[in-house]
Amino acid sequence: MSTDTTIKILIVEDDEPIRTLYEIKFEQQGYQVITAVNGLDGYQKAETAMPDLILLDLRMPVMTGDEMLAKMRATDWGSSIRVVILTNISKSEAPMSLRYMHVDRYITKVHQTPSQIVEIVREILA
Repeated sequence: MSTDTTIKILIVEDDEPIRTLYEIKFEQQGYQVITAVNGLDGYQKAETAMPDLILLDLRMPVMTGDEMLAKMRATDWGSSIRVVILTNISKSEAPMSLRYMHVDRYITKVHQTPSQIVEIVREILA
């Protein structure tokens, strides 16, 4: 099932093989994909590209995912962008600040396949 290519997904992930895997998976489903290698890069690309949804890792160099999310949520343009946290940090170990920033879903990478992640994103954007 293909998707409208006008839907933009921003993948913010510092691990290149994981980032590339998700980029390919979403592109195969017809999404327009933008990638970023850390939170600062992700923040800048989100501001420029205005994605429909961001897949956001938490532990990254330069700026962490939760720092990026806090900075983005404090802006007019970033206050309502859909965000899915996609990390290997269990929810109980996640920064407490995440509880006060709207996220659509919190997913631990090891518990979902890339195909399942695509399905979750499709449901959120439906």
